[in-house]
Amino acid sequence: KQSKGITSNPIEVELTTPHTPATATPITTTHTYYILQAQLHCSKMDTVQEKMGDLRTKLDSIPALDKAEKTVKIPKEQMVVGVVVLMVVFIFAGVGAGVLCSMVGFVYPAFKSFEAIETKNRGDDVQWLVYWIVFAFFSLIESFIDFLIYWIPFYYAFKLAFLLWAMLPQTKGAKFLYDSFLKDFLKKNESRIDAAMADAKKSADAIASELASATGELATAAAKATSVAETKKDE
Repeated sequence: KQSKGITSNPIEVELTTPHTPATATPITTTHTYYILQAQLHCSKMDTVQEKMGDLRTKLDSIPALDKAEKTVKIPKEQMVVGVVVLMVVFIFAGVGAGVLCSMVGFVYPAFKSFEAIETKNRGDDVQWLVYWIVFAFFSLIESFIDFLIYWIPFYYAFKLAFLLWAMLPQTKGAKFLYDSFLKDFLKKNESRIDAAMADAKKSADAIASELASATGELATAAAKATSVAETKKDE
């Protein structure tokens, strides 16, 4: 339908015929804006689909995800993205954040350490040994500042990001920390650490011996008390 004036809706495109005079109403600025927005939206959607396709290609090497996809009838790349989003939400909301960080810090590195032990490649052995050194050092520091954790906003989000940075082969953050700081620190204090470990072992052995002695005395006293009680009962 041909119109002589600007329509009330700026999105509508005015149709012209070969007989329309040269002074026909031009396309409005608002109309151009919506066209650009639609093109930008389509471009973003194409980029998202391309990234999801790349993710699916990488996930094809995990048979468990193929089985899960067939079971729940949901594309595996969407499942992975959904799980990651939920993890991020839980981390920032503080719901089970500590447990989640512990699982990330333990489960994946433990499995990769097992694979490293079973292979002949020594490079991955060193990588995961270095990770466990950094993780132990981090856990030790965390235990001393435990009372400050609750005052640090989004602490577990930062912790999760740190653990991922430290463990992933793409970043090798643990090796960077070890080479930059920990290696020199441990070498300088190796004798002190050995002495402290020896003293701790002696103290632990003494405590264990005292506990064993005390347990034996309690067991003997309990046996005597039981025997006296049975004797009195028979009388």
